[in-house]
Amino acid sequence: MGSNRKRPFGYKMEFGEVVLHPAEAETVRWIYDSYLAGASYNALVDKLRERDVPYDVDKPWNKNMAARILADRRYTGEAGYPSIIPEGQFHMTQVRRQERASPCKKTPAQKELRKLCGGSPPAWVEQRVLGLLNRLIQHPELITCPVIEDEPMPEAKKLRRELDGLLHRPPVDEAQAKNLAFRLAALQLDAIGPEEYETRRLRRLFQGRAPMAELEQELLHESVRRITVSNGTVTVLLKNNQTLEGGKNA
Repeated sequence: MGSNRKRPFGYKMEFGEVVLHPAEAETVRWIYDSYLAGASYNALVDKLRERDVPYDVDKPWNKNMAARILADRRYTGEAGYPSIIPEGQFHMTQVRRQERASPCKKTPAQKELRKLCGGSPPAWVEQRVLGLLNRLIQHPELITCPVIEDEPMPEAKKLRRELDGLLHRPPVDEAQAKNLAFRLAALQLDAIGPEEYETRRLRRLFQGRAPMAELEQELLHESVRRITVSNGTVTVLLKNNQTLEGGKNA
């Protein structure tokens, strides 16, 4: 006998009235109970196909059928239909459906973290990175340059000797002294490598900040080049090429 799906699953006509279809009504209750217990649409469909209660003749259960049942308020007794599930259970089901339909929104910092990791990191990584950066906020002197060029350039040495000699031969030619000082400063500025420049910039960035309660996107973006996670260890590569490490259980 064909099925008339103009009526909701779980009901049948008897002597001109809508009444419960016992086997189908029991299946409706099972669907609601299972969904609230954590079953996905796919899991529901797999189990429903094993039950000897088809949704429609010659039509196997699918996710749309299960979703339609979970969204139908008539199962609470509305519109003249006998009640199959309590109003409270229907309401909880709609809340759960909304939660699953709306993925958890990521904060700007979490999006930045995902970008730096090259994908979604394990949940513990966020707190470990937070701890590493907060340590730098509390101790910015820990930000060090991996490679520092200590030996001045020959031209800078020459200018330094000329300036020292000029300053020790009174009367001092102020115009010439200023010219030498400016040239020396320009050479010293040019001699600063990218790592040393970034180290100084990072120290200024971290100094005077209050420890973070949660990661801040701006600080992540301005200070971190890359984050890798391997064997329970997170490695943070700062923009001066300094690395920081923290374990999952640290």
